[in-house]
Amino acid sequence: MQAFTLPDFYMPYPARLNPHLERSREHSAAWAREMGMLDAPKPGGGVVWDEPALARMDYALMCAYTHPDCDGPTLDLITDWYVWVFFFDDHFLEHFKYSRDLPGAKAHLDRLELFMIVRDQTPPEPANPAEAGLADLWERTVPAMSDGWRRRFITSTHNLMVESMWELDNIDRGRIANPIEYVQMRRRVGGAPWSANLVEYAVGAEIPDGLAGTRPMRVLSDTFSDAVHLRNDLFSYQREVQEEGENSNAVLVFERFFDCPTQEAAELVNNLLTSRLEQFENTALTEVPALLAEHAVPAHEQAGVGLYVKGLQDWQSGGHEWHARSSRYMNEGATANSWSVPRSPTGLGTSAIRSLSASTRPGVRRRTRQQSHTPFEAVGHLPLPDFHMPYRARLSPHLEAVRSHSAGWARRMGLFDSVPGVEAGGVWDERRFHVFDLAHCASMIHADGSLEQVCLSADWLAWGTYGDDYFPVVFGTTRDLVAAKLCDERLKAFMPLDAGATPEPANPVERGLADLWRRTAGPMEVSARRLLRLSVEEMTSSWLWELANQAQNRVPDPVDYVEMRRRTFGSDMTMSLAKLAHWDTVPEEIHRTRVMRELDTAAQDYACFTNDLFSYQKEIQFEGELHNIVLVVENFLDVDRTRARDVVAELMTARMRQFEHLAGVDLPALFDDLDLDDRVREILTRHADGLKDWMAGILEWHRRCARYTEAELRRHHRIPETPAGPPFRLSGLGTSAARVTAPSGPGASALHATTPSGPDGSARRPVAPSGPGTSALRPVAPSGRGGLGDLASRPLQV
Repeated sequence: MQAFTLPDFYMPYPARLNPHLERSREHSAAWAREMGMLDAPKPGGGVVWDEPALARMDYALMCAYTHPDCDGPTLDLITDWYVWVFFFDDHFLEHFKYSRDLPGAKAHLDRLELFMIVRDQTPPEPANPAEAGLADLWERTVPAMSDGWRRRFITSTHNLMVESMWELDNIDRGRIANPIEYVQMRRRVGGAPWSANLVEYAVGAEIPDGLAGTRPMRVLSDTFSDAVHLRNDLFSYQREVQEEGENSNAVLVFERFFDCPTQEAAELVNNLLTSRLEQFENTALTEVPALLAEHAVPAHEQAGVGLYVKGLQDWQSGGHEWHARSSRYMNEGATANSWSVPRSPTGLGTSAIRSLSASTRPGVRRRTRQQSHTPFEAVGHLPLPDFHMPYRARLSPHLEAVRSHSAGWARRMGLFDSVPGVEAGGVWDERRFHVFDLAHCASMIHADGSLEQVCLSADWLAWGTYGDDYFPVVFGTTRDLVAAKLCDERLKAFMPLDAGATPEPANPVERGLADLWRRTAGPMEVSARRLLRLSVEEMTSSWLWELANQAQNRVPDPVDYVEMRRRTFGSDMTMSLAKLAHWDTVPEEIHRTRVMRELDTAAQDYACFTNDLFSYQKEIQFEGELHNIVLVVENFLDVDRTRARDVVAELMTARMRQFEHLAGVDLPALFDDLDLDDRVREILTRHADGLKDWMAGILEWHRRCARYTEAELRRHHRIPETPAGPPFRLSGLGTSAARVTAPSGPGASALHATTPSGPDGSARRPVAPSGPGTSALRPVAPSGRGGLGDLASRPLQV
């Protein structure tokens, strides 16, 4: 009996089969035999695989479904790669996971790393089938690809092997990951980014180096990876959790975190899978074309990007079809979700309609809910939960001096000046600045800093918070994404890598950045300045992401929101400043370890969610915002704000408890594993202590700051009076369906008519359409976020 009934999957594209399937079946079986995979022994007797087992799993069928258009030799090579990766996984399970042999596992993985060679290197002699297979595949694949692809492929192959230690450690401790940790770690250990690299090989089109690191291309890879892994977790739950004792499975993670039955957890996982596929589509249709135009990508490279996107789509459809057929998985009833099984209506010419309806229904439901939010809903004050905060906020003795300096700096930079086009005159005024008391926040998150350091920290906080308010007020009101993009591009000129001259500032954002860059980047080496500028660019470009979602009236996908919130809040930049403070002492690869990466992101999420809980009424009711974790959870889980608040608080507690374990147990273990010297240990310990101050200080500042009180909100936000009237209505031939149903296509988010009310209950102008060409039809009140971007906390040691 199956552990649960498989849910209805969102599958908008049909699976297709490569005609070279039989050839690759024969080839892959012979190759596995040659590499020694079919007689590799288990520790307790027997073999990991034999030929009948390999035939039943049928990896050639998987590759023929996931790569339907490549030629025979390419399909052979791709299939060999998948035979290797599944053998690696099963071999690792038999030899190290079952026995909890952590030292043996580490030695095994370290040896495998030696076979991922670069030019002019020679690998060692293989000692087992996993090594023999990797050595053979590396020699047959990598020489044909560019250096950029090779670097990315080495990284993804390294991750899927090395991060297996995280799974093994969790099994050893009997620990189930929290949902945020699980998604980002599964992306590394699950191998789908590696699969995305192989798609480039299979379609014969590499992602240009200049685009590979951009948000659109990164999101395509991440959403593809998450969808692949979540789908696999649904099909493999019974084998992994109930039969093999694994605990790295999304269904189990959701089951434990939400304390719900397995069937309900499976439905939630499938909802997240659907959301990630929707994010993939939205990125491909709205962000990728803009990226290609912005970079003036040549036509042949544009075609290559298109082939890559299509290859990722083919993989999703083909991967599902294979899971539904392979003996490796729980798949009873799975074929009922495929395109090939008819559903009502019946009759001549209706089969395609039946298949389309069955395969796309989950996506239509998700997209409709995601794009039907009514802005400026009178939500009222959100009662705050109990916060799990094990650390005590401390205060700098320089607080009063910093307050005096900070107000003078903000005045000199023009943060209180009038801004053209802003109805209230300016984004801030001096009274509001004193209410915010960002100097108080800086004095807690940088409690041990000198006066100069805390002043610089307060100024970064003021600039980041002002900029985060400036963009939605100045550009969000008019939905002028082009002007916002130009404004963001101009900011680069105020961060010269040579610390040279800058243009004349045209607004307070430019003026403040020019001053902060001079004071912060001046003492740095050029390489450190380059990283600092990149971190600032990523933060300011994230404000454009918020504006784009506002233009689509689209509540963000939960994973995309969590990852982008770290940037909009400025916390990604905080981590960069922490690294740059000791650029010449702590090697970059240490910061890339799981322990340091998870330490940083756990702290970031706690701080970001703190702000979202306190600012919920401000953002949702008074600013018409979409970017708040409480709203994102409400929308995704389809629950009320109280339940969403509780889920957010539980996520914060889970992330804090993870942080405590990382700082108290995993960090000292990392010191010993890497045999770090005393100086590096001291710096990294101080970094962890700084994150404790950062989280505690941000929570205490929110508790004491009047920025989020209803009295202050009503004083500042004058909601525009709009006459009551009939809802926005389309007319003309073919529009009746649009008037009564919520469209599901990209850019068609708000064609349904609503008549929302303002915070005071008065009737407001109805929500008009969103999408290309509709900006003039959409009346929008100014929006903004109270985002506290801690851009220069403790890590800023200049």
